[in-house]
Amino acid sequence: QVRLTESGGGSVQSGGSLRLSCAAPGVSFGAYCAGWFRQIPGKAREALATVDGRAIMYADSVQGRFTISKDAAKNTLHLQMNSLRVEDTAMYYCAADPRIWVGCLLYSDYRYMGQGTRVTVSP
Repeated sequence: QVRLTESGGGSVQSGGSLRLSCAAPGVSFGAYCAGWFRQIPGKAREALATVDGRAIMYADSVQGRFTISKDAAKNTLHLQMNSLRVEDTAMYYCAADPRIWVGCLLYSDYRYMGQGTRVTVSP
């Protein structure tokens, strides 16, 4: 049973930064799809940033502000979030799927997803 655990969420003022981490014992975060998503209550889950063996992709809403990275040796995935805005307030999730190797940002049915960490950005 693969379990992903997010951490690093919290409250920050607009313009601030947070760094999210995703621990995944047993997951190598190798060449297959892994990424970060968020969900605001009442809205659909949004793909933010994904990485596979060749490419990193970002949603337009976070391009230039968020940076995804992975540490395969430590089985961790990170999301550095800078210039945070009030509209970034959401629950953030990490996900991975060893079955998928391309089209990560467009894929929605990830096999493994964590329980989420909450991010709140105040004005």
